[in-house]
Amino acid sequence: MLIPGGYEWIFIILIIVVIIFGAKKIPELARSFGKATSEFEKARILAKKKLINFIMQIK
Repeated sequence: MLIPGGYEWIFIILIIVVIIFGAKKIPELARSFGKATSEFEKARILAKKKLINFIMQIK
């Protein structure tokens, strides 16, 4: 028995998500995930800028 590769796992996970949440809920989940990813990226960039400014002040 072979272990599924990368694409097979994505397909399996998508089937499980459709079964659990239903097809109508998936676009809403994708939007929420996109917004959360965007907010995380903004916070990461802001933290990096603050860290660089702090390091520059120390020197």
